[in-house]
Amino acid sequence: MKIKDFFKLEKKPKKGLFAVEWVIMAYLVLTLIYIFFTYTKLQNAESMLWERLRIVAIMAALWLVYRMVPCRLTRFCRITTLMATLSWWYPDTYEMNRILPNLDHIFAAKEQWLFGCQPALLFSQKFPHVIVSELMNLGYTSYFPLIALVTLFFFLFRYEQYMRATFIILASFFAYYVVFIFVPVAGPQYYYPAVGLDQIALGVFPNLNDYFMNMREALATPGDPDGVFYQMVVDAHRAGERPTAAFPSSHVGVSTILMLLAWQTRNRRFFWLLMPFYVLLCLSTVYIYAHYAIDVIAGWVSALLLFPLLHYGYKYLGKE
Repeated sequence: MKIKDFFKLEKKPKKGLFAVEWVIMAYLVLTLIYIFFTYTKLQNAESMLWERLRIVAIMAALWLVYRMVPCRLTRFCRITTLMATLSWWYPDTYEMNRILPNLDHIFAAKEQWLFGCQPALLFSQKFPHVIVSELMNLGYTSYFPLIALVTLFFFLFRYEQYMRATFIILASFFAYYVVFIFVPVAGPQYYYPAVGLDQIALGVFPNLNDYFMNMREALATPGDPDGVFYQMVVDAHRAGERPTAAFPSSHVGVSTILMLLAWQTRNRRFFWLLMPFYVLLCLSTVYIYAHYAIDVIAGWVSALLLFPLLHYGYKYLGKE
């Protein structure tokens, strides 16, 4: 792709919303209905409404810029800005699901029944070495770089598939967000300290009900505090982590979808370049207490179900 191709005006620009923008609008309407019905219970309902208005304004502004200058660059900016909003939509799920009864006791009990232990509790204890710690934290921090790399690869080298790929990535996020709202699971990093590690080790998993309505105490990330990637994970958790979104693991689900997209590029070198980071990412979600092992399994299963559904969904929504 030549630089001038970025600015070349499209012959038949898309007049309406992109397919993924319709998905975002559907999610926005769904959550608005939820907010209106639970308005008196939500702690930040007014700010949530204003933020949704801001999202709509951003989408409208991006649409206008693209209509004025319909080219690859404005299309890329439109999609990339939508991806950037994901960091806001994620903690928003906590605002909605914390008014519902917490379900961690069910998932921790299922974990114990399936594995006979709590893998998230034992993984880092069995492998405390700084090298393992840094590799795990490297894997976890590679999540957004993986998204960026796959997206850029399609934009630069598989442009004819770029809109489909970004639709699948973004739509999968919002599919997971819907689940996170109605399946409030905080994950081991929040549930374990709330119950007590000694109780967890004994297989005691009490129902905490609305404990996470206001409590956000989390286990310290395992590993060497002087590690570079350790600090990156800690900083990321401080910036936007909430006791939400544990089941299924969207880190595993979305990264699996990214790998499926990378495979479809037919560039095997690119695919295998990403593979070590994908494997580390899947392992790291349990290692750093972010997820139960069953969350990881559910992430794999959900990705394999979502990928073909979204692929065919784009055929109907993505016509230009």
